[in-house]
Amino acid sequence: MQTEILAEHAARSARAAAQLRGLHAAASDAPLRLAKHTSNLFRDRAAVRRRLDLSALCRVLAIDRAQMQFDAEGLTSYEDLVAATLAQGCMPAVVPQLKTITVGGAVAGVGIEATSFRHGLVHDTMTELEVLLPDGEIVVASATNAHRDLFHGFPNSYGTLGYALRVRACLLPVKPCVHVRHLRHSDPAAFFADLAVHCAGDADFVDGVVFGPHEQVLSVARFGDAPPPRRPTVSDYTFENIYYRSLRQRDEDVLSAAGYLWRWDTDWFWCSKNVGAQHPLLRRLYGRKRLGSRTYTRLMRLDARLGLTRTLGRLRGLHAESVIQDVDIPLPRAAEFLDFLLAEVGVLPIWVCPIGPVPRRTDFTLYPLQRDTLTLNFGFWDAVRTREPWPAGHLNRKIEAKVIELGGIKSLYSDSYFDRDTFARAYNLDAYERLKRKYDPAGRLPGLYEKCVLRV
Repeated sequence: MQTEILAEHAARSARAAAQLRGLHAAASDAPLRLAKHTSNLFRDRAAVRRRLDLSALCRVLAIDRAQMQFDAEGLTSYEDLVAATLAQGCMPAVVPQLKTITVGGAVAGVGIEATSFRHGLVHDTMTELEVLLPDGEIVVASATNAHRDLFHGFPNSYGTLGYALRVRACLLPVKPCVHVRHLRHSDPAAFFADLAVHCAGDADFVDGVVFGPHEQVLSVARFGDAPPPRRPTVSDYTFENIYYRSLRQRDEDVLSAAGYLWRWDTDWFWCSKNVGAQHPLLRRLYGRKRLGSRTYTRLMRLDARLGLTRTLGRLRGLHAESVIQDVDIPLPRAAEFLDFLLAEVGVLPIWVCPIGPVPRRTDFTLYPLQRDTLTLNFGFWDAVRTREPWPAGHLNRKIEAKVIELGGIKSLYSDSYFDRDTFARAYNLDAYERLKRKYDPAGRLPGLYEKCVLRV
């Protein structure tokens, strides 16, 4: 990195550390949370009085084409990072689906996309991490230095071991266009088998959508220099056209590189229906600039605070449970999990994204995946409404139990109901407690179970 840019980053980091120490001095026993304008967490949390503002740490610091690595500050959005890298003919090796996800958030949580069959999760592409520890100290962690335990333990720690100030991770070369083929299946077993075949091939991107028990679409994409003669223009899914609907309407498609990377953001996959944004008239009222995850998350959080949807549901005699989950299941058990999901939960569509058995330097402590087989991420996000009242978390608890039974693991960005013993086994809590004692011995930040399950 250039000396001036590095010095400016160091100054911003020092101010963040001073702010954190000041917050501890003012009220050491109050909960602490990042002061962020956007968030992609979907679990209720306790109100807090202390907020750490890291918003100044939002810059792309370096794009190294020779080493195919980038350096970006923790609060850099992927929208800004992708714009900067595409301008230089490259992209982050894994670009999470939503523009508002931050680089630090994708490392502290779990980031995935259609390159994950080859490159793993976002943290698999990370090579160096600068962390603001809970006591205000700043350390640099890598896979081989004195803080390698923090490097491997930071993913899936959700801000309980510290905060990412800078991330260095891998880049991939890009071409101007992405050519997509949509392959249709009517049998889940054949769908999963075909997915595995294409993951072993030369594709650049692989993902799929389950629309029903007899309708699955596998999308296989490759970079290209220009649109083919049979489809001379690239498709635009940033306004009137809706990407996920195109999977059922087209056998092939061509998007710009940026258009492909953000194909899911405009309609938040398909969840824009919950705020009326798929209705043609309302869509025009929203306008191109307001279509996207940034707008929808704000509207959904406003609804959660005001309780409008809950009130309307009660007036209709309905009881709703939010089922917003991403779970990772080993490929050999994928069909069994899909059968369970269709029979017991009924949420559709379902996004399916493969995570490859990439050659990791070592396992990441708090998010263990099976390394000898493909793992499939199932993403499903909706509210299930019934006439019968169920106990809190009824469906989510069943999902968690099934995931554990099948040797899988779930992301922790949304509601979780695990008992402590099950959580400890699934997320390697013994190793986490060792990290906690080393990097947060005073307990200035909540523990992982307390934050992600008890919602402290």
